[in-house]
Amino acid sequence: MLRIGNLSLPIGGDMDQLRRQAARALGVRLGALGELEIVRQSIDARNKGDVHYVYTVETSLPNEGALARSAPGRNVTLAERVPYVFPAVRRKSPLAPVVVGMGPAGLFAALFLAGNGLPCIILERGQDVDRRTLDVGDFLATGALDGASNVQFGEGGAGTFSDGKLTTGTHDPRISAVLDVLVNAGAPADVKYSHKPHIGTDILREVVKTIRKSLIAMGCDIRFGHRLTGLTARGDALAGVEVEGPQGRYLLAADTLILAPGHSARDTFAMLREAGVPMEQKKFAVGLRIEHRQRDISLRQYGPAWEKLPPSDYKLACHLPNGRSAFTFCVCPGGQVVAAASQQGGVVTNGMSRRARDGENINGGLLVGVGPEDFPGDVLAGVRFQEEWERAAFRLGGGGFCAPVQRVEDFLLQRPSEGPGGVAPTYRPGVAWTDLSGCLPGYVTDTLRQSLPLLDRKLRGFAAPDGVLTGVETRSSSPVRILRDGTFQSALRGLYPCGEGAGYAGGIVSAAVDGIRVAEAVASR
Repeated sequence: MLRIGNLSLPIGGDMDQLRRQAARALGVRLGALGELEIVRQSIDARNKGDVHYVYTVETSLPNEGALARSAPGRNVTLAERVPYVFPAVRRKSPLAPVVVGMGPAGLFAALFLAGNGLPCIILERGQDVDRRTLDVGDFLATGALDGASNVQFGEGGAGTFSDGKLTTGTHDPRISAVLDVLVNAGAPADVKYSHKPHIGTDILREVVKTIRKSLIAMGCDIRFGHRLTGLTARGDALAGVEVEGPQGRYLLAADTLILAPGHSARDTFAMLREAGVPMEQKKFAVGLRIEHRQRDISLRQYGPAWEKLPPSDYKLACHLPNGRSAFTFCVCPGGQVVAAASQQGGVVTNGMSRRARDGENINGGLLVGVGPEDFPGDVLAGVRFQEEWERAAFRLGGGGFCAPVQRVEDFLLQRPSEGPGGVAPTYRPGVAWTDLSGCLPGYVTDTLRQSLPLLDRKLRGFAAPDGVLTGVETRSSSPVRILRDGTFQSALRGLYPCGEGAGYAGGIVSAAVDGIRVAEAVASR
């Protein structure tokens, strides 16, 4: 396989132009060129007068070694693809593995076990994605929260009501397997090569349904509305799980539990502590959502060509002399700030975009890292820290899950806002204009005030006066880590903590990869 990198294509260019560039880079006739497969696509906007696409492609031709050595292009190399292979299955137990949680980690763990002859029992406290979509829509319209079926809980996990980002900082060979599954289930093909791939919440919901149908076809027993409430053990080994379902409580015999609870399963964390399962505190981040008009950010990022390109995003960070840092997180171009509460009396925000990213605004988390030194106490101190500021945001919003909001200019001047400027907030079910100082620790708001002008130097307009800040974002990642060893098991043998909620991932792809790794461990045990 020949890999050809750094091929430039103008905005509006087509596949024929890309083929001509590839042939020229290889030094072969256009007619001799084989089929091209795009493996990387990005946008080069460093020169606003010459914004263009940059591609890496692969093709197969005879005598590839000689062609790579003699090619006139400097970015021609030999590439070898090693397909992912699931390890040999050694599991002999007559009991089906139990998977708790249908977020990416749980879904992919179950999918790869079932695909290799080990169908699972899958427990999900929330509802299927169709029922869940109705429940979320009702909540956003009326403020009536279903504590078991919301933006955090239900089929697909929290990522289903997000932007569906597939970016990851890892380079695990299992990533290609994850992307293959998603594309085969209906995700757009460009997620396999885009520099910043995303599915969109509207498409992701259908993808999740397709994966569920595959699981059922392979013999999995999926139980919606069934919540893990306890563990039973025989010595240091798991013997069963206690479950609360629509018909009441029951005990399910199990020697293997893949626990992928999501980062908001606070009652599960408390149950694990009572059961003596080892956990530790973990760092996470808290802050606000910031909104701008999408056209303003795209113009800053791309210049005059912005209207011909997909909506832009950003990734910003700064480090202050006091040792604190601020950074943007989960940026949603053309999206909305979404109410992500899962408990009564607390306001939580997140971002969500459709595939088209065609909304008026862009929003992103503007966060400050916090750690155990900021919330001293037992292993659940971070959970209580999150809850404290979510309740404060609820009070500041006036109840009914309305969110407190403030214009950037007023936030910097430490004065309450009385209404919007040129940017209208997208959060539903409603907002209250106020002073956000009351819903975050002072060191967080101070860090954000110092950081906004610094971030504005990196992206002009980021601290524009009419930008909207919405409080609060507290669930950037899990506040705990459920400890596991090199076999992926807890000290309670047979318990496999997994995914973002267990403290081992940070996004859809990394959680799915962790699910596959845990499935490998279960199958080969």
